[in-house]
Amino acid sequence: MISRFLLTIASTLIFLVVSSQKKQQLSPNKQAILKSIENQQDLAIRLSDIIWETAETAMKETMSSNLLADYADMHGFKITKNVAQIPTAFIAEYGSGRPIIGIMGEFDALPGLSQKASPVKEALEPGAAGHGCGHNMFGVGSLAAAVAIKELIEAGKLKGTIRFYATPAEEDVGGKIYMARAGLFNDLDVCLDWHPGYETAASNQSSQAMVSYLFEFNGKSAHAASDPWNGRSALDAAELFSTGINFLREHVKPSVRMHYVYKEAGNVPNVIPDKASVWLWIRDSRRKGVAAVEERVFDIAKGAALMAGVKQESRLLSGDYETLVNEEGARLLNSNLQLIDSIKYTPEEIEFGKKIMKEAGLEYAGFKSAPKPLEPTKADPEGGSTDVADVSWVVPEISLIVTTTPNQAPWHSWVVVACGGMSIGHKGMLYAAKGLALTMVDLFENEKVRQEIRKEFETKKGNEIWKALLPDGPPPQQ
Repeated sequence: MISRFLLTIASTLIFLVVSSQKKQQLSPNKQAILKSIENQQDLAIRLSDIIWETAETAMKETMSSNLLADYADMHGFKITKNVAQIPTAFIAEYGSGRPIIGIMGEFDALPGLSQKASPVKEALEPGAAGHGCGHNMFGVGSLAAAVAIKELIEAGKLKGTIRFYATPAEEDVGGKIYMARAGLFNDLDVCLDWHPGYETAASNQSSQAMVSYLFEFNGKSAHAASDPWNGRSALDAAELFSTGINFLREHVKPSVRMHYVYKEAGNVPNVIPDKASVWLWIRDSRRKGVAAVEERVFDIAKGAALMAGVKQESRLLSGDYETLVNEEGARLLNSNLQLIDSIKYTPEEIEFGKKIMKEAGLEYAGFKSAPKPLEPTKADPEGGSTDVADVSWVVPEISLIVTTTPNQAPWHSWVVVACGGMSIGHKGMLYAAKGLALTMVDLFENEKVRQEIRKEFETKKGNEIWKALLPDGPPPQQ
Protein backbone atom coordinates (compact mmCIF):
# COMPACT_ATOMS: atom_id res chain seq x y z
CA MET A 1 0.00 0.00 0.00
CA ILE A 2 2.84 2.35 0.94
CA SER A 3 4.84 1.48 -2.19
CA ARG A 4 1.86 2.20 -4.41
CA PHE A 5 1.39 5.55 -2.66
CA LEU A 6 5.07 6.41 -3.11
CA LEU A 7 4.89 5.39 -6.76
CA THR A 8 1.93 7.72 -7.28
CA ILE A 9 3.78 10.59 -5.62
CA ALA A 10 6.87 9.92 -7.75
CA SER A 11 4.82 9.85 -10.95
CA THR A 12 3.15 13.13 -10.01
CA LEU A 13 6.51 14.78 -9.30
CA ILE A 14 7.92 13.59 -12.64
CA PHE A 15 4.83 14.97 -14.44
CA LEU A 16 5.22 18.34 -12.70
CA VAL A 17 8.93 18.53 -13.54
CA VAL A 18 8.31 17.68 -17.21
CA SER A 19 5.44 20.21 -17.40
CA SER A 20 7.68 22.87 -15.88
CA GLN A 21 10.44 22.12 -18.40
CA LYS A 22 7.97 22.41 -21.27
CA LYS A 23 6.74 25.78 -20.02
CA GLN A 24 10.33 27.04 -19.89
CA GLN A 25 10.66 26.18 -23.60
CA LEU A 26 7.65 28.28 -24.50
CA SER A 27 8.19 31.80 -25.82
CA PRO A 28 5.91 34.57 -24.49
CA ASN A 29 3.82 34.33 -27.68
CA LYS A 30 3.38 30.60 -27.27
CA GLN A 31 2.48 31.00 -23.61
CA ALA A 32 -0.17 33.49 -24.71
CA ILE A 33 -1.50 30.95 -27.21
CA LEU A 34 -2.06 28.32 -24.51
CA LYS A 35 -3.71 30.90 -22.28
CA SER A 36 -6.05 31.94 -25.09
CA ILE A 37 -7.14 28.36 -25.76
CA GLU A 38 -7.80 27.89 -22.04
CA ASN A 39 -9.88 31.07 -22.00
CA GLN A 40 -11.91 29.84 -24.98
CA GLN A 41 -12.34 26.33 -23.56
CA ASP A 42 -15.87 26.51 -22.16
CA LEU A 43 -17.39 28.27 -25.16
CA ALA A 44 -15.52 26.07 -27.63
CA ILE A 45 -16.89 22.95 -25.95
CA ARG A 46 -20.39 24.39 -26.02
CA LEU A 47 -20.11 25.24 -29.73
CA SER A 48 -18.83 21.76 -30.50
CA ASP A 49 -21.70 20.19 -28.57
CA ILE A 50 -24.34 22.27 -30.36
CA ILE A 51 -22.90 21.28 -33.74
CA TRP A 52 -22.80 17.66 -32.50
CA GLU A 53 -26.47 17.83 -31.48
CA THR A 54 -27.51 19.54 -34.71
CA ALA A 55 -25.60 17.05 -36.91
CA GLU A 56 -26.22 18.62 -40.33
CA THR A 57 -25.15 16.71 -43.45
CA ALA A 58 -23.25 17.96 -46.51
CA MET A 59 -24.42 21.30 -47.95
CA LYS A 60 -27.12 21.54 -45.27
CA GLU A 61 -24.88 22.73 -42.40
CA THR A 62 -26.66 26.08 -42.06
CA MET A 63 -26.79 26.33 -38.27
CA SER A 64 -23.31 24.88 -37.83
CA SER A 65 -21.84 27.33 -40.33
CA ASN A 66 -23.66 30.28 -38.76
CA LEU A 67 -22.44 29.36 -35.27
CA LEU A 68 -18.83 29.34 -36.42
CA ALA A 69 -19.28 32.57 -38.39
CA ASP A 70 -20.85 34.27 -35.37
CA TYR A 71 -17.97 33.16 -33.15
CA ALA A 72 -15.43 34.54 -35.63
CA ASP A 73 -17.40 37.77 -35.98
CA MET A 74 -17.54 38.13 -32.19
CA HIS A 75 -13.73 38.07 -32.19
CA GLY A 76 -13.39 40.76 -34.84
CA PHE A 77 -12.76 38.72 -37.97
CA LYS A 78 -13.93 39.97 -41.36
CA ILE A 79 -16.46 37.42 -42.63
CA THR A 80 -17.09 36.60 -46.30
CA LYS A 81 -19.97 34.19 -46.76
CA ASN A 82 -21.23 32.06 -49.65
CA VAL A 83 -17.76 31.63 -51.12
CA ALA A 84 -17.31 29.34 -54.16
CA GLN A 85 -21.13 29.44 -54.52
CA ILE A 86 -21.52 27.27 -51.42
CA PRO A 87 -24.05 28.77 -48.99
CA THR A 88 -22.45 27.17 -45.93
CA ALA A 89 -18.84 28.01 -46.85
CA PHE A 90 -17.21 31.19 -45.55
CA ILE A 91 -13.84 32.81 -44.92
CA ALA A 92 -12.97 34.64 -41.67
CA GLU A 93 -9.90 36.88 -41.90
CA TYR A 94 -7.95 39.13 -39.58
CA GLY A 95 -4.82 41.21 -40.09
CA SER A 96 -3.09 42.48 -43.19
CA GLY A 97 -0.07 41.76 -45.33
CA ARG A 98 2.15 38.71 -45.42
CA PRO A 99 2.54 36.05 -44.36
CA ILE A 100 -0.98 34.78 -44.95
CA ILE A 101 -1.55 31.61 -42.96
CA GLY A 102 -4.72 29.60 -43.51
CA ILE A 103 -6.44 27.03 -41.34
CA MET A 104 -9.40 24.87 -42.38
CA GLY A 105 -12.40 23.60 -40.44
CA GLU A 106 -15.09 21.06 -41.32
CA PHE A 107 -18.50 20.61 -39.71
CA ASP A 108 -20.63 18.18 -41.74
CA ALA A 109 -22.15 15.01 -40.30
CA LEU A 110 -22.87 11.55 -41.73
CA PRO A 111 -26.39 10.27 -42.46
CA GLY A 112 -27.94 7.65 -40.20
CA LEU A 113 -25.37 7.73 -37.40
CA SER A 114 -27.36 9.44 -34.66
CA GLN A 115 -26.07 8.39 -31.24
CA LYS A 116 -26.23 9.61 -27.66
CA ALA A 117 -23.03 10.52 -25.80
CA SER A 118 -23.23 7.12 -24.19
CA PRO A 119 -21.11 3.93 -24.29
CA VAL A 120 -24.24 1.98 -25.19
CA LYS A 121 -25.52 2.10 -28.76
CA GLU A 122 -28.67 4.24 -28.71
CA ALA A 123 -29.73 6.83 -31.25
CA LEU A 124 -30.22 10.40 -30.10
CA GLU A 125 -32.86 10.66 -32.84
CA PRO A 126 -33.60 7.43 -34.77
CA GLY A 127 -32.64 7.71 -38.44
CA ALA A 128 -30.97 11.10 -38.03
CA ALA A 129 -27.38 12.03 -38.82
CA GLY A 130 -24.42 11.89 -36.46
CA HIS A 131 -20.82 13.11 -36.36
CA GLY A 132 -19.17 9.76 -37.10
CA CYS A 133 -16.00 11.52 -38.29
CA GLY A 134 -15.75 14.07 -35.48
CA HIS A 135 -16.30 17.15 -37.62
CA ASN A 136 -18.23 18.86 -34.82
CA MET A 137 -14.81 19.23 -33.16
CA PHE A 138 -12.83 19.91 -36.33
CA GLY A 139 -14.22 23.34 -37.24
CA VAL A 140 -14.38 24.59 -33.65
CA GLY A 141 -10.84 23.49 -32.81
CA SER A 142 -9.40 25.15 -35.91
CA LEU A 143 -11.30 28.36 -35.28
CA ALA A 144 -10.16 28.48 -31.64
CA ALA A 145 -6.57 28.27 -32.91
CA ALA A 146 -7.25 31.10 -35.39
CA VAL A 147 -8.71 33.26 -32.60
CA ALA A 148 -5.59 32.74 -30.47
CA ILE A 149 -3.41 33.92 -33.38
CA LYS A 150 -5.72 36.85 -34.05
CA GLU A 151 -5.25 38.07 -30.49
CA LEU A 152 -1.47 38.16 -30.98
CA ILE A 153 -1.83 40.07 -34.26
CA GLU A 154 -4.21 42.50 -32.59
CA ALA A 155 -1.70 43.03 -29.76
CA GLY A 156 1.09 43.73 -32.26
CA LYS A 157 3.00 40.58 -31.29
CA LEU A 158 2.67 39.00 -34.75
CA LYS A 159 2.49 40.53 -38.21
CA GLY A 160 0.50 39.19 -41.14
CA THR A 161 -2.93 37.71 -41.86
CA ILE A 162 -4.73 34.76 -40.29
CA ARG A 163 -7.49 33.23 -42.41
CA PHE A 164 -9.99 30.59 -41.28
CA TYR A 165 -11.72 28.59 -44.02
CA ALA A 166 -15.10 27.08 -43.17
CA THR A 167 -15.10 24.10 -45.53
CA PRO A 168 -18.41 22.23 -45.80
CA ALA A 169 -19.39 18.90 -47.31
CA GLU A 170 -16.15 16.94 -47.01
CA GLU A 171 -18.05 13.68 -46.63
CA ASP A 172 -19.94 13.96 -49.91
CA VAL A 173 -19.52 16.87 -52.30
CA GLY A 174 -15.90 17.83 -51.57
CA GLY A 175 -16.35 21.48 -50.63
CA LYS A 176 -12.63 22.26 -50.55
CA ILE A 177 -12.24 21.21 -54.19
CA TYR A 178 -14.81 23.81 -55.27
CA MET A 179 -13.12 26.38 -53.04
CA ALA A 180 -9.72 25.53 -54.52
CA ARG A 181 -11.13 25.71 -58.04
CA ALA A 182 -12.36 29.22 -57.19
CA GLY A 183 -8.78 30.20 -56.29
CA LEU A 184 -9.51 30.86 -52.62
CA PHE A 185 -6.27 29.27 -51.37
CA ASN A 186 -3.94 30.63 -54.06
CA ASP A 187 -2.36 33.46 -52.06
CA LEU A 188 -1.64 31.50 -48.87
CA ASP A 189 1.89 30.94 -47.64
CA VAL A 190 0.92 27.81 -45.71
CA CYS A 191 -2.35 26.09 -44.78
CA LEU A 192 -3.11 23.83 -41.80
CA ASP A 193 -5.82 21.42 -40.77
CA TRP A 194 -6.44 18.67 -38.25
CA HIS A 195 -8.67 15.64 -37.96
CA PRO A 196 -9.99 13.58 -35.05
CA GLY A 197 -8.53 10.07 -34.79
CA TYR A 198 -7.56 7.30 -32.39
CA GLU A 199 -3.94 8.45 -32.17
CA THR A 200 -2.03 11.73 -32.15
CA ALA A 201 0.52 12.57 -34.82
CA ALA A 202 1.85 15.25 -37.11
CA SER A 203 0.68 13.58 -40.30
CA ASN A 204 3.51 12.51 -42.54
CA GLN A 205 1.41 10.18 -44.70
CA SER A 206 -0.46 10.74 -47.92
CA SER A 207 -4.02 9.72 -48.79
CA GLN A 208 -5.52 7.87 -51.74
CA ALA A 209 -6.43 9.65 -54.94
CA MET A 210 -10.03 8.97 -55.89
CA VAL A 211 -12.55 9.61 -58.63
CA SER A 212 -16.32 9.17 -58.48
CA TYR A 213 -18.41 8.45 -61.58
CA LEU A 214 -22.03 7.64 -62.30
CA PHE A 215 -22.42 5.22 -65.23
CA GLU A 216 -25.91 5.41 -66.73
CA PHE A 217 -27.43 2.89 -69.15
CA ASN A 218 -30.55 3.58 -71.23
CA GLY A 219 -32.42 0.79 -73.04
CA LYS A 220 -35.97 -0.06 -74.03
CA SER A 221 -38.81 -1.38 -71.87
CA ALA A 222 -40.88 -4.44 -72.75
CA HIS A 223 -43.04 -6.99 -70.99
CA ALA A 224 -40.67 -9.53 -69.45
CA ALA A 225 -43.03 -12.45 -70.22
CA SER A 226 -44.99 -11.66 -73.38
CA ASP A 227 -42.34 -9.97 -75.59
CA PRO A 228 -38.92 -9.69 -73.88
CA TRP A 229 -37.26 -9.87 -77.31
CA ASN A 230 -38.52 -6.34 -77.96
CA GLY A 231 -36.76 -5.02 -74.87
CA ARG A 232 -33.21 -3.84 -74.39
CA SER A 233 -32.31 -4.23 -70.71
CA ALA A 234 -30.36 -1.40 -69.12
CA LEU A 235 -30.00 -3.66 -66.10
CA ASP A 236 -28.27 -6.30 -68.21
CA ALA A 237 -25.73 -3.65 -69.22
CA ALA A 238 -25.26 -2.55 -65.61
CA GLU A 239 -24.66 -6.12 -64.50
CA LEU A 240 -22.27 -6.78 -67.37
CA PHE A 241 -20.46 -3.58 -66.43
CA SER A 242 -20.06 -4.59 -62.77
CA THR A 243 -18.95 -8.07 -63.87
CA GLY A 244 -16.29 -6.45 -66.04
CA ILE A 245 -15.13 -4.35 -63.10
CA ASN A 246 -14.77 -7.47 -60.98
CA PHE A 247 -12.76 -9.25 -63.70
CA LEU A 248 -10.54 -6.16 -63.93
CA ARG A 249 -9.52 -6.56 -60.28
CA GLU A 250 -7.02 -9.27 -61.28
CA HIS A 251 -5.22 -6.84 -63.60
CA VAL A 252 -4.72 -3.76 -61.41
CA LYS A 253 -2.01 -2.93 -58.90
CA PRO A 254 -2.53 -3.94 -55.25
CA SER A 255 -2.92 -0.27 -54.32
CA VAL A 256 -6.05 0.10 -56.48
CA ARG A 257 -9.53 0.00 -54.95
CA MET A 258 -12.82 -0.12 -56.88
CA HIS A 259 -16.19 -0.06 -55.15
CA TYR A 260 -19.68 0.50 -56.50
CA VAL A 261 -23.40 0.48 -55.77
CA TYR A 262 -26.42 0.23 -58.05
CA LYS A 263 -28.29 3.53 -57.97
CA GLU A 264 -31.09 2.42 -60.33
CA ALA A 265 -31.95 -1.11 -61.43
CA GLY A 266 -35.60 -1.22 -62.52
CA ASN A 267 -38.83 -1.18 -60.53
CA VAL A 268 -40.57 -4.55 -60.96
CA PRO A 269 -39.36 -7.95 -62.23
CA ASN A 270 -41.91 -8.31 -65.04
CA VAL A 271 -40.76 -5.18 -66.92
CA ILE A 272 -37.49 -5.02 -68.82
CA PRO A 273 -35.70 -2.06 -67.17
CA ASP A 274 -35.02 0.76 -69.57
CA LYS A 275 -32.81 2.63 -67.09
CA ALA A 276 -30.05 1.51 -64.76
CA SER A 277 -27.02 3.19 -63.21
CA VAL A 278 -23.92 2.27 -61.27
CA TRP A 279 -22.06 4.62 -58.94
CA LEU A 280 -18.35 3.71 -58.98
CA TRP A 281 -15.35 4.96 -57.01
CA ILE A 282 -11.80 4.25 -58.19
CA ARG A 283 -8.86 4.81 -55.84
CA ASP A 284 -5.10 4.47 -56.05
CA SER A 285 -2.03 5.89 -54.34
CA ARG A 286 -1.54 8.44 -57.11
CA ARG A 287 -3.83 10.41 -59.40
CA LYS A 288 -1.94 9.00 -62.41
CA GLY A 289 -2.79 5.49 -61.27
CA VAL A 290 -6.48 6.36 -61.00
CA ALA A 291 -6.44 7.85 -64.50
CA ALA A 292 -4.96 4.65 -65.96
CA VAL A 293 -7.73 2.53 -64.40
CA GLU A 294 -10.35 5.02 -65.58
CA GLU A 295 -9.47 4.28 -69.22
CA ARG A 296 -10.06 0.56 -68.71
CA VAL A 297 -13.33 1.23 -66.90
CA PHE A 298 -14.66 3.43 -69.72
CA ASP A 299 -13.95 0.61 -72.20
CA ILE A 300 -15.78 -1.87 -69.97
CA ALA A 301 -18.82 0.43 -69.87
CA LYS A 302 -18.84 0.75 -73.66
CA GLY A 303 -18.53 -3.01 -74.06
CA ALA A 304 -21.34 -3.68 -71.60
CA ALA A 305 -23.62 -1.29 -73.50
CA LEU A 306 -22.78 -2.96 -76.83
CA MET A 307 -23.51 -6.43 -75.47
CA ALA A 308 -26.87 -5.34 -74.08
CA GLY A 309 -27.78 -3.19 -77.09
CA VAL A 310 -28.28 -0.04 -75.02
CA LYS A 311 -26.83 3.46 -74.81
CA GLN A 312 -24.35 4.48 -72.14
CA GLU A 313 -23.12 7.71 -70.57
CA SER A 314 -20.61 8.40 -67.80
CA ARG A 315 -20.86 11.41 -65.52
CA LEU A 316 -18.04 12.74 -63.35
CA LEU A 317 -19.27 13.51 -59.84
CA SER A 318 -16.04 14.47 -58.07
CA GLY A 319 -12.52 13.33 -57.32
CA ASP A 320 -9.58 13.90 -54.99
CA TYR A 321 -5.87 13.94 -55.61
CA GLU A 322 -3.50 12.21 -53.20
CA THR A 323 -2.14 14.40 -50.41
CA LEU A 324 1.15 16.10 -51.25
CA VAL A 325 2.98 15.50 -47.97
CA ASN A 326 5.13 18.33 -46.64
CA GLU A 327 7.74 16.77 -44.36
CA GLU A 328 9.23 20.12 -43.31
CA GLY A 329 5.79 21.18 -42.13
CA ALA A 330 5.22 17.89 -40.33
CA ARG A 331 8.53 18.24 -38.48
CA LEU A 332 7.62 21.76 -37.40
CA LEU A 333 4.22 20.62 -36.14
CA ASN A 334 5.73 17.62 -34.37
CA SER A 335 8.21 19.84 -32.53
CA ASN A 336 5.33 21.92 -31.18
CA LEU A 337 3.39 18.86 -30.03
CA GLN A 338 6.31 18.13 -27.71
CA LEU A 339 5.60 21.42 -25.92
CA ILE A 340 2.10 20.36 -24.90
CA ASP A 341 1.23 17.92 -22.14
CA SER A 342 -0.29 14.77 -23.62
CA ILE A 343 -3.99 14.26 -23.02
CA LYS A 344 -4.73 12.61 -19.67
CA TYR A 345 -7.96 10.72 -19.03
CA THR A 346 -9.97 10.38 -15.83
CA PRO A 347 -10.98 6.98 -14.45
CA GLU A 348 -14.51 7.71 -15.67
CA GLU A 349 -13.30 8.40 -19.22
CA ILE A 350 -11.20 5.24 -19.22
CA GLU A 351 -14.21 3.24 -18.05
CA PHE A 352 -16.28 4.87 -20.84
CA GLY A 353 -13.64 3.76 -23.33
CA LYS A 354 -13.63 0.20 -22.05
CA LYS A 355 -17.40 -0.07 -22.10
CA ILE A 356 -17.90 1.45 -25.56
CA MET A 357 -15.30 -0.78 -27.18
CA LYS A 358 -16.89 -3.84 -25.57
CA GLU A 359 -20.31 -2.70 -26.77
CA ALA A 360 -18.85 -2.38 -30.29
CA GLY A 361 -17.52 -5.94 -30.08
CA LEU A 362 -13.88 -4.81 -30.01
CA GLU A 363 -10.99 -5.25 -27.62
CA TYR A 364 -10.12 -2.24 -25.50
CA ALA A 365 -6.51 -1.18 -26.18
CA GLY A 366 -6.34 2.02 -24.15
CA PHE A 367 -5.89 5.56 -25.46
CA LYS A 368 -2.94 6.57 -27.68
CA SER A 369 -2.74 10.27 -26.87
CA ALA A 370 1.04 10.77 -26.76
CA PRO A 371 2.33 12.14 -30.10
CA LYS A 372 3.70 9.42 -32.38
CA PRO A 373 7.26 9.81 -33.65
CA LEU A 374 7.44 10.91 -37.26
CA GLU A 375 7.59 7.94 -39.63
CA PRO A 376 8.87 7.82 -43.23
CA THR A 377 6.14 8.54 -45.76
CA LYS A 378 4.68 5.29 -47.13
CA ALA A 379 4.66 4.72 -50.88
CA ASP A 380 1.11 3.35 -50.74
CA PRO A 381 -1.02 5.07 -48.09
CA GLU A 382 -3.69 3.30 -46.11
CA GLY A 383 -7.26 3.52 -47.37
CA GLY A 384 -9.11 6.82 -47.41
CA SER A 385 -9.43 9.97 -49.50
CA THR A 386 -9.97 13.60 -48.56
CA ASP A 387 -10.51 16.94 -50.24
CA VAL A 388 -7.74 18.35 -48.03
CA ALA A 389 -5.45 16.64 -50.54
CA ASP A 390 -6.54 18.98 -53.33
CA VAL A 391 -5.60 21.99 -51.22
CA SER A 392 -2.16 20.41 -50.70
CA TRP A 393 -1.50 20.76 -54.47
CA VAL A 394 -2.28 24.48 -54.34
CA VAL A 395 -0.42 25.50 -51.17
CA PRO A 396 1.89 23.76 -48.67
CA GLU A 397 -0.39 21.89 -46.30
CA ILE A 398 0.32 20.73 -42.72
CA SER A 399 -2.01 18.16 -41.14
CA LEU A 400 -2.51 17.03 -37.56
CA ILE A 401 -4.31 13.96 -36.22
CA VAL A 402 -5.46 14.03 -32.59
CA THR A 403 -6.90 11.34 -30.33
CA THR A 404 -10.63 11.71 -29.71
CA THR A 405 -11.57 8.02 -29.24
CA PRO A 406 -10.10 4.84 -27.74
CA ASN A 407 -7.37 3.17 -29.77
CA GLN A 408 -8.63 1.31 -32.87
CA ALA A 409 -12.18 2.65 -32.59
CA PRO A 410 -14.08 2.03 -35.86
CA TRP A 411 -14.35 5.24 -37.86
CA HIS A 412 -17.59 6.52 -39.38
CA SER A 413 -19.39 4.67 -36.60
CA TRP A 414 -21.62 5.37 -33.60
CA VAL A 415 -18.54 4.96 -31.37
CA VAL A 416 -16.96 8.11 -32.82
CA VAL A 417 -20.24 9.98 -32.47
CA ALA A 418 -20.54 9.10 -28.78
CA CYS A 419 -16.95 10.10 -27.93
CA GLY A 420 -17.25 13.35 -29.88
CA GLY A 421 -20.19 14.45 -27.73
CA MET A 422 -18.39 14.18 -24.40
CA SER A 423 -15.14 14.98 -22.61
CA ILE A 424 -12.93 12.46 -24.45
CA GLY A 425 -13.60 14.32 -27.69
CA HIS A 426 -13.47 17.75 -26.06
CA LYS A 427 -9.95 17.13 -24.75
CA GLY A 428 -8.75 16.14 -28.21
CA MET A 429 -10.28 19.23 -29.78
CA LEU A 430 -8.55 21.59 -27.33
CA TYR A 431 -5.23 19.78 -27.74
CA ALA A 432 -5.54 20.19 -31.52
CA ALA A 433 -6.23 23.92 -31.16
CA LYS A 434 -3.07 24.32 -29.09
CA GLY A 435 -0.85 22.31 -31.42
CA LEU A 436 -2.03 24.14 -34.51
CA ALA A 437 -1.81 27.61 -32.97
CA LEU A 438 1.70 27.01 -31.58
CA THR A 439 2.82 25.90 -35.03
CA MET A 440 1.29 28.98 -36.62
CA VAL A 441 3.31 31.19 -34.28
CA ASP A 442 6.47 29.72 -35.81
CA LEU A 443 5.08 30.20 -39.31
CA PHE A 444 4.37 33.86 -38.64
CA GLU A 445 7.69 34.53 -36.92
CA ASN A 446 10.16 32.53 -39.01
CA GLU A 447 10.47 33.38 -42.70
CA LYS A 448 13.21 30.79 -43.17
CA VAL A 449 10.88 28.01 -42.05
CA ARG A 450 8.23 29.21 -44.48
CA GLN A 451 10.77 29.25 -47.30
CA GLU A 452 11.89 25.68 -46.53
CA ILE A 453 8.28 24.49 -46.48
CA ARG A 454 7.59 26.26 -49.79
CA LYS A 455 10.76 24.88 -51.39
CA GLU A 456 9.73 21.30 -50.55
CA PHE A 457 6.24 21.96 -51.89
CA GLU A 458 7.54 23.30 -55.20
CA THR A 459 10.04 20.43 -55.56
CA LYS A 460 7.48 17.70 -54.92
CA LYS A 461 4.81 19.28 -57.09
CA GLY A 462 7.22 19.68 -59.96
CA ASN A 463 5.50 20.28 -63.30
CA GLU A 464 2.24 18.69 -62.19
CA ILE A 465 -0.69 21.00 -62.87
CA TRP A 466 -3.56 20.52 -60.45
CA LYS A 467 -6.98 20.44 -62.08
CA ALA A 468 -10.18 20.12 -60.08
CA LEU A 469 -11.89 16.78 -60.72
CA LEU A 470 -15.34 18.30 -60.80
CA PRO A 471 -18.21 18.66 -63.24
CA ASP A 472 -18.75 22.09 -64.75
CA GLY A 473 -21.02 24.49 -62.92
CA PRO A 474 -21.76 25.28 -59.28
CA PRO A 475 -21.69 22.71 -56.46
CA PRO A 476 -24.78 20.51 -56.17
CA GLN A 477 -27.27 21.64 -53.58
CA GLN A 478 -28.15 18.54 -51.58
